[in-house]
Amino acid sequence: MTDFPQIQAGKSVRLEGVTKQALEIGRNRLILAGCLLTLAFTAVAGRVVELSALRDHNEPTVPTAAADAALQTGRADIVDRNGLLVATSLRTPSLYADPSEVLDPARAARRLTTVLTDLAVPEVEAKLRANRRFVWLKRSLTPHEQYRVNALGIPGLHFMDEWKRIYPQSSLMAHVVGFTDIDDRGISGVERSFDDVLRDGREPLHLSIDLRIQHIVRQELAHQISLFEAIGGTGIVLDVDTGETVAMVSLPDFDPNMAAEMSDDQRFNRATLGVYEMGSTFKIFNTAMALDAGTVTLRDGYDASKPIKIARFTINDFHGENRWLSVAEIFKYSSNIGSVKMAMDVGTERQKEFMGRMGMLQPMSLELPERGYPLVPSPWRPINTMTISFGHGLSVSPMHLAAGVATVVNGGIKRPTTLLKTTGRVLGEEVLKPSTSEVMRKLMRLVVMDGTGRNADAEGYLVGGKTGTAEKAGGGRGYARKSLLSSFVAAFPVNDPKYVILIMVDEPKGQKFSHGYATGGWVAAPAVKRIVERAAPLLGVAPVDMDAPEIRRDLLVDLPDAGGKRLASF
Repeated sequence: MTDFPQIQAGKSVRLEGVTKQALEIGRNRLILAGCLLTLAFTAVAGRVVELSALRDHNEPTVPTAAADAALQTGRADIVDRNGLLVATSLRTPSLYADPSEVLDPARAARRLTTVLTDLAVPEVEAKLRANRRFVWLKRSLTPHEQYRVNALGIPGLHFMDEWKRIYPQSSLMAHVVGFTDIDDRGISGVERSFDDVLRDGREPLHLSIDLRIQHIVRQELAHQISLFEAIGGTGIVLDVDTGETVAMVSLPDFDPNMAAEMSDDQRFNRATLGVYEMGSTFKIFNTAMALDAGTVTLRDGYDASKPIKIARFTINDFHGENRWLSVAEIFKYSSNIGSVKMAMDVGTERQKEFMGRMGMLQPMSLELPERGYPLVPSPWRPINTMTISFGHGLSVSPMHLAAGVATVVNGGIKRPTTLLKTTGRVLGEEVLKPSTSEVMRKLMRLVVMDGTGRNADAEGYLVGGKTGTAEKAGGGRGYARKSLLSSFVAAFPVNDPKYVILIMVDEPKGQKFSHGYATGGWVAAPAVKRIVERAAPLLGVAPVDMDAPEIRRDLLVDLPDAGGKRLASF
């Protein structure tokens, strides 16, 4: 019994030791947990400082809530007027590296370039040695390239999904749609004009272009360029009642999927950016101007038997009739002499006002960044009035010409030209008398029936138009006689116009089958004929009986004899 208290005391000592040990362990654990939490908060704070103040801006950003939806869908699609896909966006992997994680930059660079052969070893190694946490190595890899890079097993290489713009129509729509850069920003064409809209990534952008008609125009234009060994050309189809651009082609063109490989000539848009002296096609405006001003009627005419001499210049006709010509014959035979005399009777000031009214003195309102500024004479003198009457001395884009002709034939209503599909009625401004428009349609039909545009006569479709053959300016050395712009602009069906077509070929060369000629009637008119024959059924334009009495009556032009002779007032 005497040992019992001692035993109890021993147990108490042991219990007290265990308690102290447990408390010590708990305290150490709390200290460790506190240290870990402190380190964690320090790391988070350091990362916040890095992101806000020390961040390398080449590293991809975390999307904001506002941009999240756009990142889910990429840029909006672009489609033609029938909903066919023109441009879309696809997710593609892009390769980047965290150099701090790369163990052997030299070896990694050598191995990586065996898979991505378009990369250079020195450049890749320099990036992998950079004192940064993020470097791009290659954007938009193919799935096969991604698989092979992964198979290398190189530490520090990572992938990020990005959007890549794809153009399923290849070069067919190059100058209309344009292209984007590596960061998906619009660089040219409607991609640039509607960059903000497309970045929203919501509804597709509907263009006015009809891919079927675009293909036909491109094919026929390319054929004529090849046939006449030309350096390029342009083709345009406009809806005269809405101002919609149904087709717009500029050759040479490029593949927007490989925009980095294009040349300056391929990128140049001859339809809207290039400005040219359009030659005798301008006689459409000159004749409409004189008729609208009331200085002439179809019963009038001028003496075109002698050249006009102004200072050291002489104005001749290409194939002169060398006699008195009625207004209709001046247009039919494309007389420069008669056109000059008509213009001089209208006067310089009224000519300038008329050209402004027709939109020839300002850039087009078209939704493209590539728009040329007309080259306008300043001061506008009588000699300019003379040369502009037959298409020299005032340079405009082919789209200016096509839009102006649409105004002339549609009843005199000027409407904005657009690349977007329209719905409903399109309002415009009346700039010509309806009676002037009616007479001009008859004269344009006369050119195709019995004038310089016979090669454009498409059976059943009542094509009316005007040829143009202009010598290109020789860079301060006058005009280059063998460097021509050969064109034909047409409306069909001319008794009730629906569409205007313009074909212009740049520097064609005369061929044996054309008897050495490279004029608009030989080069451009045949292409217009084939386009009408192929496109009209697709556009819903039915052929008519060209010999029907009502058709002949509507398009009849009475050619007066020399009894209506008059002289110019200068």
